Amino acid sequence: MSRTIPPCSFRIATLVAFAMAAGLAASPAFAQAKFPSQPLKLVVPFAAGGVADTSSRLVMEKIGEKLGQRVIIENVPGPGGIQAARNVLNAPADGHTLALLTNGTAISVALFKQLPFDPTTQFQPVSALGFFEFILYTGGTSPYKTLGDVLKASRAQPGKLNIGTIVAGSTQHLTAELFKSTANIDIRHVPFKATPDLLLSTMRNDVELMVEALAPIKSNLDDGKVRALAVSSPTRSRALPDVPTVAEAGVPGFDVVSWNALYVKAGTPPDIVRTLNTAMREALADKELGAKLLNLGVDGRATSPEEIAQRMKDDIVKWSAVIEKAGIEKR
Repeated sequence: MSRTIPPCSFRIATLVAFAMAAGLAASPAFAQAKFPSQPLKLVVPFAAGGVADTSSRLVMEKIGEKLGQRVIIENVPGPGGIQAARNVLNAPADGHTLALLTNGTAISVALFKQLPFDPTTQFQPVSALGFFEFILYTGGTSPYKTLGDVLKASRAQPGKLNIGTIVAGSTQHLTAELFKSTANIDIRHVPFKATPDLLLSTMRNDVELMVEALAPIKSNLDDGKVRALAVSSPTRSRALPDVPTVAEAGVPGFDVVSWNALYVKAGTPPDIVRTLNTAMREALADKELGAKLLNLGVDGRATSPEEIAQRMKDDIVKWSAVIEKAGIEKR
């Protein structure tokens, strides 16, 4: 005996079947949605004009060309990069909002009693953007011609010489503290509010040593107003190949290399991370861009996400030990 399907039930079944078919048809299109589908934004935890900001702008302009979208730089300076991190974490995990995390981020984890974000779990690394060393300078008229001269003088008269850096807790400051402990010398740290003040004191020979990157000092170095005694990296700088490393100059094992890297919010799809990593590799393979970065003292070099993730973890451990040994109070 046949049973007649009520007209209303038939209509419902037809609508459900149509909806399912439409959903299945739409799924591949959704999965293949092009990334990026809108302009990207890079949140930089520093003010405009510094090395990190300038190098980021150069690289992201090239990445924008590779991806076919404009990249907007948003400068959000502040202690520990906290507000910059919040801006990224409050955005969707779709790869359109990027974070610039740095060696300074690792220092913040070590320096703050409780940093309100965790760069190792709340962010996904994409690639390194660039690496740069710090340089130990002295004044152009200083009697100290080599780092060996400074080491000899500091050991002959403990506590007499000064080493200047920008604000306490900066990478430059911790580099100075690591230098003091590794060289086993008694040299007084003098903090300055900003690089121009530090530079002036160095040129006047008020401080015997200054720790700073190349970019903000380059013109004064070229003019002979300051002298580069050594670089902090384990190998010589491509930007200053004639300047010895600190290790070569008499402090074996000394190694400080700062870095900037591209991150996204944790949970960003892996294919988007791969797309961004590929764009970074292609951008940094450009010789003209590489020359511009090197002029800033930055070695533009891409990495795998795993490499920069490990670097972050290693630097947190490294700077925690330096902070503890130097007796620097946590914030």
